[in-house]
Amino acid sequence: MSPCIRGVSFRRRLPLQQGQFSTPVHSRNGTTSLFAALDIATGAVIGKCYKRHRATEFLDFLKRIDVGMPEGQDVHLVMDNYATHKTPMIKTWLARRPHWHVHFTPTSASWINQVERWFAELTRKQLQRGVHRSTADLEADITAFIEVHNENPRPYRWVKPAEEIIASVKRFCLKTMKRTSDSGD
Repeated sequence: MSPCIRGVSFRRRLPLQQGQFSTPVHSRNGTTSLFAALDIATGAVIGKCYKRHRATEFLDFLKRIDVGMPEGQDVHLVMDNYATHKTPMIKTWLARRPHWHVHFTPTSASWINQVERWFAELTRKQLQRGVHRSTADLEADITAFIEVHNENPRPYRWVKPAEEIIASVKRFCLKTMKRTSDSGD
């Protein structure tokens, strides 16, 4: 995720001279890339902001997680198929750590939705109405949010019964099959 700095400055459209108006100016002060890992058992988050979103930064983030893990504990890394996650450098690093188990999942899968839910909270509670005049201000607010969140983390719980989820998947499959058969495939 690369949150943009919100709360940027705008000039009002005020008359300069009779019949002339100024044009609103949108100032963008920078972006940051946030890598975040959600411990689904506790709800705690490990997060770090980087200037770029490359495999080098992702590897640094994985190393940060690895250092904090208790000896001998397995790590199940569930992530989407973003290219940064699948570079030879990342694959080699993970291959040397048999206690790391990688699971790639579609972006819409429920495991990813838990992380996306946390990003939505970050956006709604911290970033949406914030005024960040620099990337450093933005990163400080993100770090502060993670710290506050981790003071009392709670795992996300699904509230929909399994029967409703299965029925929803069944409806989706039936619609998909109908669309496929209607297209002549």
